[in-house]
Amino acid sequence: MFNTVLFPFDRSLESREAAEVVSDFVQQHHSRLVILSVVQNEPTATPSTIMSSPAVVEKLLQEAQSLFIQHGIQAETIERSGKPAFTICDVADEVAADLIIMGTRGLLSNEGTHDSVTNRVISLSPCPVLVVP
Repeated sequence: MFNTVLFPFDRSLESREAAEVVSDFVQQHHSRLVILSVVQNEPTATPSTIMSSPAVVEKLLQEAQSLFIQHGIQAETIERSGKPAFTICDVADEVAADLIIMGTRGLLSNEGTHDSVTNRVISLSPCPVLVVP
């Protein structure tokens, strides 16, 4: 049922904590795992997000892939640039994701508003979204 799982990954603590849930889920369902990181090219990017550098995102994807390899999971990685929520949904469609698993907040979310990346993904996603608190 969950043949392909998309996991948007950034440098946030929530993203790293969600990786444990992703690992368990992918192993239990024998799913293909696709890890996505988005190079943020929005004017709201701040130096603290550090997701505006393709080199940093590439290194982050390598670290994420290593995390999953430690659990015996081979993961594909995708690096894209754009607006995070739209990019996540576009990639979910491209890879025919059956599920997106993501943290409640990440570096790209806007705390305290209804305009977070997670909320946008839930609204726009072509597949179910599992949000890890």
